[in-house]
Amino acid sequence: MGQHKKVRKAIFPVAGLGTRFLPATKAVPKEMLTVVDKPVIQYVVDEAIEAGIEHFVFVTGRSKHVIEDYFDIQFELEQTLRERNKNAELTLLSGLLPKAGTVSFTRQQEPLGLGHAVWCAREMVGDEPFALLLPDMIMRAEKGCMKGMVELYEHSGANVVGVEECDPDQAHKYGIVARGEAVGDGFRITGMVEKPARGTAPSNFFINGRYILQPEIFRILETQERGAGNEIQLTDGMLRLLARQDFAAYHFRGETFDCGAKDGFILANVAFALERGDIRPTVEEPLKALLKSLK
Repeated sequence: MGQHKKVRKAIFPVAGLGTRFLPATKAVPKEMLTVVDKPVIQYVVDEAIEAGIEHFVFVTGRSKHVIEDYFDIQFELEQTLRERNKNAELTLLSGLLPKAGTVSFTRQQEPLGLGHAVWCAREMVGDEPFALLLPDMIMRAEKGCMKGMVELYEHSGANVVGVEECDPDQAHKYGIVARGEAVGDGFRITGMVEKPARGTAPSNFFINGRYILQPEIFRILETQERGAGNEIQLTDGMLRLLARQDFAAYHFRGETFDCGAKDGFILANVAFALERGDIRPTVEEPLKALLKSLK
């Protein structure tokens, strides 16, 4: 790693309204919807913990206090569990909590885009590299995506973007990177384009919602003009940073579920349930029978 600063902090932008999941998200933040028996946000935080992240910065919005409460001790619940000798449940809850003083929350008062959400965390991150994990995307692999990205960062010293391959015919739906020479478990990024016109994409590698960025991105975002959707786009800021710093892509080869969409959320529940030894035996055959009955 040499002179490269360690990636200690991670930003989680959780201010979105979750309109695709109304009416559920009228009262429950979309990040708190459960995949099997854990909120979506817990899977993303677990990925960051596996990668060695030590401080967790949540950029929230109105009505997101439930997320703050979730990452805190709930005295009454724990007291009741102790009285009922529910030791397994107590151990489970304590194991999910980050250490005291390692979780911070700040507000994104206006919905001005991902770039603006990242900028809102600037004072908590300071002058050091940081991870950014989009909370809608949960991933399944033997080695977490962010862990692999941290390893690539330590090898290369570059900004790192998680990428996956898509059908070339679908490239117009994503942020796409241009591929350069191989670097570790990935490659050098020579360009980026957000939702390129059909037939113009420089590759079929799309950005999957995981990033490691140097703090210089904050100064860029401070003066970033609004782009697509009248929002401050992170991709625009990264393109400006690419002109002066190296970027590498980490090629993630696991499964990714977009839990910001109903189909991805349902598939995530099925996939994570089927890999659980305490659940699969009771749901696998009923699922097969259900599929057969719906033909």
